[in-house]
Amino acid sequence: MPGKPRSPKAATLTREGIVRAAVAIADADGLGAVTMRSVARRLDVEAMSLYHHVANKEAMLDAMVDAVFDEFHAPRVGEDWADEMRQRSRSARTVLKRHPWAVGLMDSRRHAGYATLLHHDAVLGCLRTAGFSIALTGHAFALLDAHLYGFLIQELALPFEGGDDLAELGDQMIAALPDGALPYFREFALEHALQPGYEFGDEFDVGLDLIIEGLAARLAAEVG
Repeated sequence: MPGKPRSPKAATLTREGIVRAAVAIADADGLGAVTMRSVARRLDVEAMSLYHHVANKEAMLDAMVDAVFDEFHAPRVGEDWADEMRQRSRSARTVLKRHPWAVGLMDSRRHAGYATLLHHDAVLGCLRTAGFSIALTGHAFALLDAHLYGFLIQELALPFEGGDDLAELGDQMIAALPDGALPYFREFALEHALQPGYEFGDEFDVGLDLIIEGLAARLAAEVG
């Protein structure tokens, strides 16, 4: 018995279009909202049509992560490694703030896509051609990623948005403290975090610079 004919929209489906739809759903409603059915609804096709292009939800998650990696700045092999690593980390932070659902997934997939591997190869190549040993390359990559993902986890979880919101929250916390309690917390809050112009996000570049400076010193010692 002949199968049900595919709809015109199903006939024009592509893997890239399916992944874009899945990413859009995750951006709007979180990763939990991404199912084969929800993606199919967004594309106005039957869910079974997706399986011609994506084997299952896990394969779709692999492809979504691959798409996010493809948005990162890929360090240019042969260029100044410190500049390239700064640009890579800053671009990745910007990308992941657009796709916060991806922060905990980026290096978790057992079946990494080509864009993921291409990005990793670019990072490794930039460091290796700058004179980093294999071991120091591994240390640098791990440290830069720990800073990137760790900072984003903290930044995305903060219970305030912007300086005004922080000031209101800070005033409430300070007012609730017993007299004389937590002197160093009080000092830090009143003389730094609650001062006009303070932005927690500015700490990202400070930490990145400290890492780059430390790696540069280790590289100099290694190459003599």
